Amino acid sequence: MAEYKSDLLIIGSGPAGYTAGIYAARAGVKSLIVAGAQKGGQLIKSSEVENFPGFTEVISGYDLMHRIHKQAMNLGVHLIDDEITEVDFYDHPFVCSSASGNSFMSKSIIIATGASVNWLGLPSERKYIGHGVSSCATCDGFFYKGKEVAVVGGGNSALEQALYLTNYVEKVYLIHRRHSFNAEHALQKRLFENRKITIFWNNVVDEIVGTEEPLEVTGIRIRNVKSDKKKFLDVAGVFVAIGHHPNTEMFRRYLQLDAGGYIITKPKSNATDIKGVYAAGDVCNPYRQAIIAAGCGARAALEAIREL
Repeated sequence: MAEYKSDLLIIGSGPAGYTAGIYAARAGVKSLIVAGAQKGGQLIKSSEVENFPGFTEVISGYDLMHRIHKQAMNLGVHLIDDEITEVDFYDHPFVCSSASGNSFMSKSIIIATGASVNWLGLPSERKYIGHGVSSCATCDGFFYKGKEVAVVGGGNSALEQALYLTNYVEKVYLIHRRHSFNAEHALQKRLFENRKITIFWNNVVDEIVGTEEPLEVTGIRIRNVKSDKKKFLDVAGVFVAIGHHPNTEMFRRYLQLDAGGYIITKPKSNATDIKGVYAAGDVCNPYRQAIIAAGCGARAALEAIREL
């Protein structure tokens, strides 16, 4: 068990957390980033990023976060590979505890814990997670080379995953509960032009089917929400991409959250209702865009620096 003291503690290492660290380091502030459960955040699972300024060619989310990480390290940002599991905002300086039993004391805090995947909530889904059910095509797509898979969802993430999977699989079934996508026009255009992808509009997954020994997926049962017609699809894998929820439960007893669980910040600010505590990135906005998260991280750092 170790005890760390800093002027600024940044919880999370996605675009918001790293950018906050970069600004703090350049200002000469004694700061510390605690990486969290997933170093680099959700972006490292994105197969293609083509809307982050400064890149004329498509870059993977993993490569983008690797570059941001390297930039932060080159500037002297101090990163601890640990996860904050408990916070105490009642007293000042603030004290946080980690999964490894470490203690972190800081005058100011930036919350950049990002968001986590929403699952379908099916018992059969939970059973096969890691055995044919995944939320990351970039991580697991290669294992389904030459096979047929399903992607569930209708936003940017679902379309990105479906398109990425066509590099490996024989067929992608895209299951969406509505009759239109909530995704960028450019992604939709590419999807509609890809012959490896078949769309099942107005459908939901009722059950994921598979074997016991070995534990692996063999198909899904889907249902049309308008006609109630049911269909079985032979697939070897299911990729769930139905959105995310902000990782804010740990802060609920201290901070104001909206109906969606996002941290409420002051108007035109990243400051919360507790002096010295700031929020940045996906914990306080639903856009889930790397450039917005990075901008939030920069503003949160500037506000924190000004108050120190």
